[in-house]
Amino acid sequence: MFEAASYESNLLARASLDSCVKCTICETQCPVMAVTPLFSGPKYVGPQAERYRSGLTVDHSLDYCSSCGTCSLVCPQGVEIAELNSVARAAMKKGHTPLRDQLVSRTSLLGQMMKPVAPLANAVLANRPSRWLIEKTIGIHRNAAMPTAQRHSFSDWWRHHRPSKAPTRGKVVYFHGCAGQYFEVETSIKTVEVLEFIGYEVVCPDQGCCGLPLQSNGLFDTARKYVRRLAEQLNVEVEVPIIASASSCVTMLKHEAHDIMGVDDPTVLQAGQRIREVSEFLLSLADAGTLPGDLAPIHQTVAYHAPCQLKGQGMGKPALALLSLIPQLTVIDAEATCCGIAGTYGVKKEKYAIGQAVGRELFEAVERINPQLAVCDTETCRWQIAAATGATVVHPISLLHQAWGLDQD
Repeated sequence: MFEAASYESNLLARASLDSCVKCTICETQCPVMAVTPLFSGPKYVGPQAERYRSGLTVDHSLDYCSSCGTCSLVCPQGVEIAELNSVARAAMKKGHTPLRDQLVSRTSLLGQMMKPVAPLANAVLANRPSRWLIEKTIGIHRNAAMPTAQRHSFSDWWRHHRPSKAPTRGKVVYFHGCAGQYFEVETSIKTVEVLEFIGYEVVCPDQGCCGLPLQSNGLFDTARKYVRRLAEQLNVEVEVPIIASASSCVTMLKHEAHDIMGVDDPTVLQAGQRIREVSEFLLSLADAGTLPGDLAPIHQTVAYHAPCQLKGQGMGKPALALLSLIPQLTVIDAEATCCGIAGTYGVKKEKYAIGQAVGRELFEAVERINPQLAVCDTETCRWQIAAATGATVVHPISLLHQAWGLDQD
């Protein structure tokens, strides 16, 4: 059952639903609807169903929406379909979110738990009988992409880090995200080293989770607390940009906290206005002619995948233009809609096969273009592509770090 109060955080999205002209463009572009009959489609569970949700049950196929945001992105009428669906799902699951969804929504907690026993955690996740048991007891598919636990967090490195050169440009605040803190530590380190190399003083305050995995699993109340606390932590230097290497977390502060969860906190809104994804930020410097141009050649051809969360920010694909500055590097846009992981969607046992079917076009492109190396901006998407193809999948910052010779320091 649904209560009208469940939708107070979605007034803007609801106001857009009458613009739906049932053109079905969202359905032709939906990556989930294309591969399974279990999802009725974004139009059906979105603007069409929204008018009847107050006090009525709703088609539970809504839970098969991956929240990739493609429907909102392609809608010619500006209907906020993905936003409507996210709020409806939160109302549908309120009070009975499965333990599995509660667990996978807390990336920081998982990282903290795995760090002290990283070798053991990695061995368990690589063990077939262990993964079978995890699937049967918790509901995480035995073949789902999993992060690699690290023995040292980014904060461990940061505490002992000293810049190699004096800053010449001023300050930036660095936001690493949960995965960048515990699992993708090298990406975070390389981002800081690049920012310092081009002249910035990097400020990195203690910071928690943005709440995006919680929001994606319908846990809005907790997600609101997380994003408010994060915004307070990041606003230590209110006059300087916030630079992030986690593109999915960027969209939480820029867009989803307000437009999906109804967070109107001035601190959150201010952080959302100041935050920039690192490739977007570096490309703006290149366009202004202030980015160092002494990039060494990289003799590679690689596939690039733009994550759904990045495309939803409406800034194009800055990594493609940025990487084109590296001599001899050929970057081919895979042009796939979605990799299928959608944060935590593709790890769930009942959705794993759907996620793999959604990502098949991308996996085939990676294997065709370069089965050893690919590029993607978001951590979970990198894990998904790597697990499906066997390729090493890196953030764009890794190739810039290499081209500037910072790997040799």
